[in-house]
Amino acid sequence: MEEKANFVDMRRMMVENQIVSRGIKEKRVIEAFLKVPREMFVPEHLKECAYQDGPLSIGEGQTISQPYIVALMTKALDVKGGEKVLEVGTGSGYQSAILAEIGCDVYSVERIKKLAIRAKKVLKELGYNVKIKIGDGTLGWDEFAPYDRIIVTAAGPDIPPSLYNQLKDGGIIIMPVGDRYFQDLILVKKIGDRMEKKNFGGCQFVPLIGAEGWRDEEEL
Repeated sequence: MEEKANFVDMRRMMVENQIVSRGIKEKRVIEAFLKVPREMFVPEHLKECAYQDGPLSIGEGQTISQPYIVALMTKALDVKGGEKVLEVGTGSGYQSAILAEIGCDVYSVERIKKLAIRAKKVLKELGYNVKIKIGDGTLGWDEFAPYDRIIVTAAGPDIPPSLYNQLKDGGIIIMPVGDRYFQDLILVKKIGDRMEKKNFGGCQFVPLIGAEGWRDEEEL
């Protein structure tokens, strides 16, 4: 698919001004952000705004996260390619695409059916083989556990035990933890019977809501 030159230029400027300038310089992360067309993951009327320094609405009360936050969480996961990653909150599918571009095997859970279907369509069109399920992300996806990495793209009061239990020994989980108004981005590494925690500081995310109303889970 041939892209408009302005989107290529906008993507390059986003990486330079919003990501590299803030200290994220890992080659795999930078290369993924330069390649994945963010404009494909936003509504048509917002495509020209796709590379702005902030979140954008994707409908259903949800957003695509600020590019820097996506880059920060990706860097924190320390993926090299080949890791099995569980994503909680597919949303637009942009974070899934970044991880798949790096070479991860991505499993993603989304509670809103409309978003899950749209994300699956865009990811498939771009050639990314991401497995997506509609359901309550706080329960994880036990069928394919354990995971090398787990990334939660929406906020909650604490890391759900069900997700921690699906993490491999030596694995990493990252999630914004807090209330509706303020969260800290928390990384946890599982080491045997103990966990190591790191706080990346304050951030703002859409709250993680349970899948009330979903009677069944559905794999797309």
